[in-house]
Amino acid sequence: MPKHPFPDGTVDWSGDNPGIYLKETASGPFKSLMVWFRIAWSPYGKGHAVLLFEDPSSQAGWPTVANVCVSDNQPLAHYLVENFCRQFGVFRGAEAFSTLQYLPMMQHSAGGDNLSSSSVSVTAPGLQLELLWERLGKPFAADVLPDMTATGKHEMYSVFVESEQASITVNGRRLSGQAFPRPFMGRTASSAFLAFSETWLTT
Repeated sequence: MPKHPFPDGTVDWSGDNPGIYLKETASGPFKSLMVWFRIAWSPYGKGHAVLLFEDPSSQAGWPTVANVCVSDNQPLAHYLVENFCRQFGVFRGAEAFSTLQYLPMMQHSAGGDNLSSSSVSVTAPGLQLELLWERLGKPFAADVLPDMTATGKHEMYSVFVESEQASITVNGRRLSGQAFPRPFMGRTASSAFLAFSETWLTT
């Protein structure tokens, strides 16, 4: 039976959701994790948020370690962290959640053409964050069914673009590590990526 154009379910949020996950070696653990949200619609309105774990295994917290969430819509940030980020595969079970501090976003800007590079700058009290994606690949679309999504109860639609070279810089200090290929829903994809028009639908 052909799939109809209006899937059943409730839209939880829609927007862009790129990420950068850095390792020291291909076989080693992820050393630093970051996801950026530009939300166009959610039950808490629109907004921007970045979740950064300089060290996912540390409970030290900000400002000792750059484990922090910065947002211009705090209710939205808490909603995304508690209902989605905690269940994202590389974030799941991270010790850094136990002392996660939320900071107000003072300013943000985006750069690049999204064809060869993309960048985001975020400013919060005591924090200047620079995110950079380079050597971008060709876009590919994904329609991910609930049995393959992080939450197990959502269908997720998105357009992904892999980045072969990416960096996270905190107050002028570039975090160590680089992007590596990783298993990604039945294929291999870079651990640094852009994600456009991402929509999570409760089925």
